[in-house]
Amino acid sequence: MKSTRRQFMILSAAGACTLALNGKVQAQAMVAETDPQAAALGYKADATKVDKAKYAKYAAGQECDNCALYQGKAGSASGGCSLFAGKQVAAKGWCSAYAKKA
Repeated sequence: MKSTRRQFMILSAAGACTLALNGKVQAQAMVAETDPQAAALGYKADATKVDKAKYAKYAAGQECDNCALYQGKAGSASGGCSLFAGKQVAAKGWCSAYAKKA
């Protein structure tokens, strides 16, 4: 089969798009509360459901969206977290690594 420059360019562009979309889809995966790392940190997607007896450090108003580790945009429902590479956390979530934004 003889390849042409045009075929090469089309296939290259298609491959680049596939890689870009694949990375975006993977980055949008949400962290599950049952994920081993999330469970170890006491992560809850809804901060109001944190076991206050087990996590005495928790205080009302502490949520992922006002944590220094949260990488999401202001006002978004979810965003990245430096603790969970390639996954997103709920903006209204909480974990024991919470550190108030400066």
